[in-house]
Amino acid sequence: MSSQLGVAEEKILALNEYVTSDRYSDHERTALRYADAITLSDQDVGDDLFAELTRHFDENEIIELTAVIAWENASSKFNRALRVPSQGLWKRA
Repeated sequence: MSSQLGVAEEKILALNEYVTSDRYSDHERTALRYADAITLSDQDVGDDLFAELTRHFDENEIIELTAVIAWENASSKFNRALRVPSQGLWKRA
């Protein structure tokens, strides 16, 4: 079954294992590693990861991906601080 965005539920449920899951392409794994590096306080976007990113995405795509990740991080912090509840955009079937 797919979500409203067209992502298979099995893929969403496997997100915590994206590094080893065969449900994700190298392209997707790179984007997710990038998101983790931007989001997690104990990580950074190292030169190797950025080089890998440029092999999968062009400059405009990297800018857009970075903006989306940064927006989601800011939105998450804002909502948590103000006790804004989840909008329930995805629910497990």
